[in-house]
Amino acid sequence: MIVSFSIIEKIEVKIFGGISLKKPELLAPAGSFEKAKVAFLYGADAVYAGTGKLSLRTRTSMEFDDLVETVKLAHSLNKKVYVAMNVYARDDEYEQIKEEAKYLDQLGVDGIIISDGGIVDIVKECAPNTEIHISTQANVTSLHTCNFWYKNGAKRVILARELSKDEIKHITENKPEDLDIEMFVHGAICYSYSGRCYMSDYMAGRSANHGDCAQPCRWAYNIYAEEVNKPGEMMPVEYDEKGTYIFSSKDLCLIKEIPELFDINVDSLKIEGRLKTEFYLANVVHAYRHALDDYEKDPENWSFEKYFKELDKARTRGTTAFFFHDKENTDTQDYSGKQYNPDYEFAGIVVSSDGSADSNVMLDANGSTTIEIRNKLSVGDSLEIMMPDSIEPVEMKIDKLYDFETGEVIQTVNPGVKEQKVKLKLPVEVQKGFIIRRVK
Repeated sequence: MIVSFSIIEKIEVKIFGGISLKKPELLAPAGSFEKAKVAFLYGADAVYAGTGKLSLRTRTSMEFDDLVETVKLAHSLNKKVYVAMNVYARDDEYEQIKEEAKYLDQLGVDGIIISDGGIVDIVKECAPNTEIHISTQANVTSLHTCNFWYKNGAKRVILARELSKDEIKHITENKPEDLDIEMFVHGAICYSYSGRCYMSDYMAGRSANHGDCAQPCRWAYNIYAEEVNKPGEMMPVEYDEKGTYIFSSKDLCLIKEIPELFDINVDSLKIEGRLKTEFYLANVVHAYRHALDDYEKDPENWSFEKYFKELDKARTRGTTAFFFHDKENTDTQDYSGKQYNPDYEFAGIVVSSDGSADSNVMLDANGSTTIEIRNKLSVGDSLEIMMPDSIEPVEMKIDKLYDFETGEVIQTVNPGVKEQKVKLKLPVEVQKGFIIRRVK
């Protein structure tokens, strides 16, 4: 029997003990068509992407051909695609903005994410059939601002990450009924207020507000102090031998707060990370998908531990609830500079055994599956297969590896310059796109 994933049904309202629970949309980043497929496979209800030079992640812009395929796939699954056009535009960019808005409207994307009031006007004129979503870059921190954007054509407002749960709940309880509210629940937090940062432009000549942030807040720094009695002589003040990551924020993580996220009644929960790998994306979407679904089914017996355990396997930094509970929270900085969980790594992704896009069952004549590897694999390695329908992975050890080209038994395989594939026997049947982790 092949393992499959179920298409997420439309958002429903269910009653538990007299309490109304509206399941929010789970919104994932898609830096490419391949990542969009992974996000949908592991349970995202919608994805957001950027194009050209008009989003705040120009280095992960999706080509228009990929965007077409993403929209087709999403709509075939009854899911959605939102496109970011959230730069702060200069006058010489508006002709491009008009053309892109018309194209996105014709393509049938489900929403355009905007920060700039000027772009809102253009999209209203050139993309009349497409929803306007106000970006977190617009610093929406109040009900009054939500109402302002609603009156100016917005269908959705993405709240600033600096709001507490009480402030968010006040907005959701008093907003116009047909205005959607979206909030971030997971991913990197910008050192600057709602992403309005000039540090990258100043230090690297790359403007964060034009989608080209060099992330200098993640760099290591050394601090020097001038001695009072020795003017001009600088003395280093070091955190450790690597310097100190004094500007680096921890990653936002609200998986523990799922019950409160239902309570504050937002419409969409957003995951940050268009620059992240398919491995990271699958881990995070998978954990939140099951956490949301399981809480909806049985809120009284729900606990966060098993979902956080899965999230932690792709952890990039320390985690924080940021200002969700406490506006004076000081536990938000990650001074270690740690960039990954050393106990797990991306082993590979399942591809079709003959290399075609049409094959869905991954077994060849010898019962082996083709994996596109992302790190070194060797006989004896422990692996975990991430199953979309279960929060628990399938564990296995590699008994044999087969060369992709010749089918001969090999002991190890290393990633090359080009895509490197290998065949191995899995204990369960899988589908194209399943992610496999290596336990180190």
